[in-house]
Amino acid sequence: MFFRTDLAVEGEEASRTAPPEEKRNGCRITRMELRGEQARRCRKPEGRYITVELPPFSDHIDGDNQFLDVVAGELRALLPEEGLVLAAGLGNRAITPDALGPKAMESVLATRHIVGELSRITGEGSLRAVAAVSPNVLGNTGMETLEILQGLCGKLRPSAVVAVDALAARSVRRLGRTVQLSDAGIAPGAGIGNTRPQLSEKTLGIPVIGLGVPTVVDASTLLFDLLEDTGASFAELREKIEPHGAQMVVTPREIDLLIGRAARLLGMSINLALNPCFSVEEFTALVQ
Repeated sequence: MFFRTDLAVEGEEASRTAPPEEKRNGCRITRMELRGEQARRCRKPEGRYITVELPPFSDHIDGDNQFLDVVAGELRALLPEEGLVLAAGLGNRAITPDALGPKAMESVLATRHIVGELSRITGEGSLRAVAAVSPNVLGNTGMETLEILQGLCGKLRPSAVVAVDALAARSVRRLGRTVQLSDAGIAPGAGIGNTRPQLSEKTLGIPVIGLGVPTVVDASTLLFDLLEDTGASFAELREKIEPHGAQMVVTPREIDLLIGRAARLLGMSINLALNPCFSVEEFTALVQ
């Protein structure tokens, strides 16, 4: 039986294989490289997957930015060292659990148009060009996210794309406290079960780094976890909670707070990964 999850680490847990872990700055970090049979078993594209588990966003404020530094460092290691980077915030701003990508772009400092002037003002000669976009969703634009980014990449010629999106988890304990990074790309809409064409190096021709936080769990998965000992089959439970195939998802009550803090974490992580010469406080002042 396979339960839907966007987290590679949960695919390995389902196969009863415990990936190695590292602890740093209050975070638990798991690094995996899925290839061949292992990728097929986890139902994930081949590539590197990094999972950073943090204290819950809703209960903790990253006052000294120690969690932010961890995520930024992991992201920096996945990116090419030079060239313009296009940050893309995927999702629908009107649906709170799916608004992570667009909200994260509000914290990303776009420098492509002012990198020379900014370098002159700050005295930093190594500033990197960054462009940011929130392509919205197919239902609002009539265009697939892949089509929009293909057009932008053809015009801007970035060295990489960082795609931010909400994810779905297998376990409720990972909601609002887990960050996944991957060089295998990302599928827009995966977090709310409306998966669109994959964004990857194969489809865009350049490295695509997926960056996301799980915000939902399938209702049928949660129900099965709670009632597994009753003897009812997964199919029977699913029919009760999702009649006629109407898929339902569960999200935390404090989802607004979770999205706000997760969006800041990911947006600022992109800033620090690309232009570490600035502090978080300086980025905050510049993007306001």
